[in-house]
Amino acid sequence: MSVLLELAVRFFLCGLFAIGGGLATLPFLYDIAQETGWYTAQDVSNMIAISESTPGPMGVNMATYVGYHVEGLVGAIVTPLALVLPSVIVIVAVSRILDQFKTSRLVQHALYGLRAASAALIAAAGLGVAKIAFLHTDLLAQAGSALGENLPALFNWKSICLAVVVYLGIVKWNFHPILYIVFSAAVGILFQFQ
Repeated sequence: MSVLLELAVRFFLCGLFAIGGGLATLPFLYDIAQETGWYTAQDVSNMIAISESTPGPMGVNMATYVGYHVEGLVGAIVTPLALVLPSVIVIVAVSRILDQFKTSRLVQHALYGLRAASAALIAAAGLGVAKIAFLHTDLLAQAGSALGENLPALFNWKSICLAVVVYLGIVKWNFHPILYIVFSAAVGILFQFQ
Protein backbone atom coordinates (compact mmCIF):
# COMPACT_ATOMS: atom_id res chain seq x y z
CA MET A 1 0.00 0.00 0.00
CA SER A 2 1.41 3.40 -0.89
CA VAL A 3 2.12 5.79 1.95
CA LEU A 4 -0.44 8.30 0.64
CA LEU A 5 -3.18 5.66 0.52
CA GLU A 6 -2.21 4.46 3.99
CA LEU A 7 -2.42 8.04 5.29
CA ALA A 8 -5.88 8.39 3.75
CA VAL A 9 -7.15 5.09 5.17
CA ARG A 10 -5.74 5.69 8.66
CA PHE A 11 -7.15 9.21 8.89
CA PHE A 12 -10.50 8.13 7.42
CA LEU A 13 -10.76 5.57 10.24
CA CYS A 14 -9.60 8.19 12.73
CA GLY A 15 -12.35 10.55 11.52
CA LEU A 16 -14.90 7.75 11.62
CA PHE A 17 -14.22 6.69 15.22
CA ALA A 18 -12.86 9.82 16.97
CA ILE A 19 -16.13 11.10 18.35
CA GLY A 20 -15.74 14.33 20.28
CA GLY A 21 -13.57 16.64 18.18
CA GLY A 22 -9.87 17.27 17.82
CA LEU A 23 -8.77 16.09 21.25
CA ALA A 24 -10.54 12.79 20.68
CA THR A 25 -8.21 12.15 17.71
CA LEU A 26 -5.14 12.14 19.98
CA PRO A 27 -5.32 8.46 21.02
CA PHE A 28 -5.54 7.59 17.32
CA LEU A 29 -2.56 9.84 16.53
CA TYR A 30 -0.48 8.15 19.24
CA ASP A 31 -1.48 4.76 17.84
CA ILE A 32 -0.54 5.79 14.28
CA ALA A 33 2.82 7.07 15.57
CA GLN A 34 3.59 3.76 17.28
CA GLU A 35 2.51 1.61 14.33
CA THR A 36 4.14 3.59 11.52
CA GLY A 37 7.00 5.58 13.05
CA TRP A 38 6.02 8.57 10.90
CA TYR A 39 6.33 10.88 13.93
CA THR A 40 7.02 10.67 17.67
CA ALA A 41 4.95 11.34 20.77
CA GLN A 42 6.91 14.60 21.13
CA ASP A 43 5.76 15.51 17.60
CA VAL A 44 2.16 15.01 18.76
CA SER A 45 2.65 17.54 21.55
CA ASN A 46 4.09 19.96 18.98
CA MET A 47 1.06 19.30 16.75
CA ILE A 48 -1.23 20.18 19.62
CA ALA A 49 0.63 23.43 20.29
CA ILE A 50 0.56 24.41 16.62
CA SER A 51 -3.05 23.30 16.13
CA GLU A 52 -4.24 25.23 19.17
CA SER A 53 -2.46 28.40 18.09
CA THR A 54 -3.55 28.42 14.43
CA PRO A 55 -7.01 29.04 12.99
CA GLY A 56 -9.22 26.09 12.18
CA PRO A 57 -10.37 22.88 13.83
CA MET A 58 -7.72 21.13 15.87
CA GLY A 59 -8.17 17.70 14.28
CA VAL A 60 -7.93 19.11 10.76
CA ASN A 61 -4.83 21.11 11.66
CA MET A 62 -3.14 18.04 13.14
CA ALA A 63 -4.08 15.91 10.11
CA THR A 64 -2.64 18.58 7.82
CA TYR A 65 0.56 18.64 9.88
CA VAL A 66 0.96 14.85 9.68
CA GLY A 67 0.12 14.75 5.98
CA TYR A 68 2.65 17.45 5.17
CA HIS A 69 5.28 15.85 7.41
CA VAL A 70 4.88 12.45 5.75
CA GLU A 71 3.96 13.19 2.11
CA GLY A 72 4.45 16.91 1.54
CA LEU A 73 1.80 19.14 -0.03
CA VAL A 74 -0.24 16.28 -1.49
CA GLY A 75 -0.33 14.60 1.93
CA ALA A 76 -1.35 17.90 3.52
CA ILE A 77 -4.39 17.97 1.22
CA VAL A 78 -5.37 14.28 1.27
CA THR A 79 -5.05 13.66 5.02
CA PRO A 80 -7.49 16.30 6.31
CA LEU A 81 -9.95 15.44 3.55
CA ALA A 82 -9.81 11.80 4.63
CA LEU A 83 -10.33 12.88 8.25
CA VAL A 84 -13.50 14.91 7.56
CA LEU A 85 -15.03 12.62 4.93
CA PRO A 86 -16.64 10.25 7.48
CA SER A 87 -18.26 13.23 9.22
CA VAL A 88 -19.73 14.44 5.95
CA ILE A 89 -21.07 10.98 5.13
CA VAL A 90 -22.54 10.49 8.62
CA ILE A 91 -24.08 13.97 8.75
CA VAL A 92 -25.78 13.52 5.39
CA ALA A 93 -27.09 10.08 6.37
CA VAL A 94 -28.15 11.05 9.87
CA SER A 95 -29.80 14.32 8.88
CA ARG A 96 -32.20 12.42 6.67
CA ILE A 97 -33.38 10.08 9.42
CA LEU A 98 -32.74 11.95 12.68
CA ASP A 99 -35.98 13.91 12.59
CA GLN A 100 -37.87 10.62 12.55
CA PHE A 101 -35.96 9.12 15.50
CA LYS A 102 -34.85 12.07 17.65
CA THR A 103 -37.46 11.30 20.31
CA SER A 104 -36.59 7.59 20.37
CA ARG A 105 -35.34 6.39 23.75
CA LEU A 106 -32.88 4.09 21.96
CA VAL A 107 -31.32 7.04 20.12
CA GLN A 108 -31.18 9.10 23.32
CA HIS A 109 -29.42 6.25 25.16
CA ALA A 110 -26.96 5.76 22.29
CA LEU A 111 -26.10 9.48 22.34
CA TYR A 112 -25.65 9.29 26.12
CA GLY A 113 -23.13 6.46 25.67
CA LEU A 114 -21.30 8.34 22.92
CA ARG A 115 -20.88 11.38 25.20
CA ALA A 116 -19.27 9.19 27.86
CA ALA A 117 -16.97 7.56 25.31
CA SER A 118 -15.82 10.89 23.90
CA ALA A 119 -15.18 12.21 27.43
CA ALA A 120 -12.97 9.17 28.09
CA LEU A 121 -11.07 9.66 24.80
CA ILE A 122 -10.46 13.32 25.60
CA ALA A 123 -9.35 12.51 29.18
CA ALA A 124 -6.92 9.86 27.90
CA ALA A 125 -5.52 12.33 25.40
CA GLY A 126 -5.18 15.01 28.06
CA LEU A 127 -3.26 12.66 30.35
CA GLY A 128 -0.96 11.72 27.47
CA VAL A 129 -0.23 15.38 26.74
CA ALA A 130 0.32 16.08 30.45
CA LYS A 131 2.83 13.23 30.64
CA ILE A 132 4.82 14.66 27.72
CA ALA A 133 4.58 18.25 29.00
CA PHE A 134 5.28 17.71 32.70
CA LEU A 135 7.65 14.74 32.79
CA HIS A 136 11.06 14.16 31.27
CA THR A 137 9.94 11.03 29.42
CA ASP A 138 13.51 10.15 28.43
CA LEU A 139 14.45 9.98 32.14
CA LEU A 140 11.31 8.00 32.88
CA ALA A 141 12.33 5.37 30.34
CA GLN A 142 15.89 5.20 31.70
CA ALA A 143 15.05 5.33 35.41
CA GLY A 144 13.34 1.95 35.77
CA SER A 145 13.74 0.67 39.32
CA ALA A 146 15.94 3.61 40.37
CA LEU A 147 13.00 5.97 40.04
CA GLY A 148 12.81 6.85 43.75
CA GLU A 149 16.22 8.52 43.96
CA ASN A 150 15.71 10.49 40.71
CA LEU A 151 12.09 11.48 41.34
CA PRO A 152 12.59 15.30 41.48
CA ALA A 153 14.61 15.24 38.24
CA LEU A 154 11.79 13.36 36.52
CA PHE A 155 9.49 16.39 36.58
CA ASN A 156 9.76 19.26 34.11
CA TRP A 157 9.42 21.99 36.73
CA LYS A 158 9.50 24.85 34.23
CA SER A 159 6.49 23.45 32.37
CA ILE A 160 4.64 22.76 35.61
CA CYS A 161 5.24 26.34 36.82
CA LEU A 162 4.13 27.76 33.47
CA ALA A 163 0.95 25.66 33.55
CA VAL A 164 0.16 26.84 37.09
CA VAL A 165 0.74 30.51 36.13
CA VAL A 166 -1.47 30.20 33.05
CA TYR A 167 -4.17 28.36 35.03
CA LEU A 168 -4.16 31.02 37.77
CA GLY A 169 -4.26 33.72 35.10
CA ILE A 170 -7.29 32.10 33.49
CA VAL A 171 -9.06 31.75 36.84
CA LYS A 172 -8.23 35.26 38.06
CA TRP A 173 -8.42 37.31 34.85
CA ASN A 174 -10.65 36.80 31.87
CA PHE A 175 -8.09 37.61 29.15
CA HIS A 176 -8.46 36.31 25.62
CA PRO A 177 -6.91 32.83 25.17
CA ILE A 178 -4.61 34.16 22.44
CA LEU A 179 -2.79 36.22 25.07
CA TYR A 180 -2.06 33.07 27.09
CA ILE A 181 -0.86 31.28 23.94
CA VAL A 182 1.47 34.16 23.01
CA PHE A 183 2.70 34.45 26.60
CA SER A 184 3.38 30.71 26.79
CA ALA A 185 5.19 30.70 23.45
CA ALA A 186 7.41 33.60 24.59
CA VAL A 187 8.19 31.90 27.90
CA GLY A 188 8.94 28.64 26.04
CA ILE A 189 11.42 30.46 23.83
CA LEU A 190 13.05 32.03 26.88
CA PHE A 191 13.27 28.64 28.65
CA GLN A 192 15.07 27.13 25.66
CA PHE A 193 17.75 29.83 25.68
CA GLN A 194 18.59 29.42 29.36
